[in-house]
Amino acid sequence: MTPRELLLGSFQAALAAADPLQIVPPHLPKPPKGRTLVIGAGKAAASMALAVEQNWPADAPLDGLVITRYQHGLLTNRITVIEAGHPVPDESGEKAAQEILRRVKTLTKDDLLLALISGGGSSLLSLPVEGLAMADLKTITKQLLMSGAPIQDMNTVRKHLSAIQGGRLAAACRAPVLALVISDVTGDDPTHIASGPCAPDPTTYQDALDIIKRYEVQAPKAVVEHLARGAQGEIPETPKPGDRIFRRVENRVIATAQAALQNAAQFFIARDIHPAILGDSVTGEAREVAKVYGALAREVKQHGLPWQPPVALISGGECTVTVKGSGRGGRCAEFLLSLAIDLDGAEGIHALAADTDGIDGSEDNAGAILTPDSLKRAEKKKLRAGKLLENNDGYGFFSALGDLVVTGPTRTNVNDYRVILIA
Repeated sequence: MTPRELLLGSFQAALAAADPLQIVPPHLPKPPKGRTLVIGAGKAAASMALAVEQNWPADAPLDGLVITRYQHGLLTNRITVIEAGHPVPDESGEKAAQEILRRVKTLTKDDLLLALISGGGSSLLSLPVEGLAMADLKTITKQLLMSGAPIQDMNTVRKHLSAIQGGRLAAACRAPVLALVISDVTGDDPTHIASGPCAPDPTTYQDALDIIKRYEVQAPKAVVEHLARGAQGEIPETPKPGDRIFRRVENRVIATAQAALQNAAQFFIARDIHPAILGDSVTGEAREVAKVYGALAREVKQHGLPWQPPVALISGGECTVTVKGSGRGGRCAEFLLSLAIDLDGAEGIHALAADTDGIDGSEDNAGAILTPDSLKRAEKKKLRAGKLLENNDGYGFFSALGDLVVTGPTRTNVNDYRVILIA
């Protein structure tokens, strides 16, 4: 197999470990005495809903509503799929979230709420608290996305602006709750995945205010006033760990970045390439993380330490990009462009970085592939890698080279997948 085929094959192996049609069925409960309401939000919501439908008894009551990103829907029969805005919320998501909350409030103790939660749900399941407009939520989301704040901090703010997240959905339900969760965050804590609609929230209004200040976010006046009122105790906090409402709630994580990395590692083992998993929770600025990985790749290539080639350095997690330019690069493209500059054409080193949801940032690619001659090919096209990096335009760099990885919607999400292959 060529290096490109090896890189792409390992990415497909990682995706296979998070395929909802395979991982959801083993976790489905027995039907309750009453009816089962399925709700969900996230990039994997439609495929998770389809998996439920295909494996639920035909004679057991089942209906529901899930929200996924535009162009991520699937045809279902018993569960309605609504498409909405991501990463910036919109009115379609707001309307669907209102309907979900209304339906949840109709359940009784004999029923079951089956929640299908995956990454992307924070923007898709958007229902602003009373006194906030969707325009306010859009603005604060855009500001947070550009600030470089990690997803956990972003979600701390969003939970305290939501009528449905931060455990509030579970609090509105009288029936037992089983949330099946596909994790797209480091640490795999359900409170951070889709802003934890069914999970206890340990954060506070004051935490949210501190985050806005720390990252110098230009928040709308209504947002700051709402958070300030909450910090002063004028508005009830989100449900906290230990709250009695969570005695009838189970949040079960059924897919993780670590499982995806392990599947990719087995792919390389089967082809006599040593896999070195560097972690499933790598964070930090994408361009800075790339420099660390570049140094490690050179050490392996030049000195055979700490592993003898051929080696595949595999990692997951979610890096960040502090947007200062006007380019079209997501975090995976930014990582690879910085890595290209750091490696400076080192022979025998190829790399791939891609988001498992099929979308790097807000573009149409999952990620890209880096080859030893990427910089030379770019120079022939009069592309200046350093200038493009400063403009956050990794997409422009790899698009011009024909090295984007385009999968279309994968309908799952276990965060980013990165691999550096050293011959």
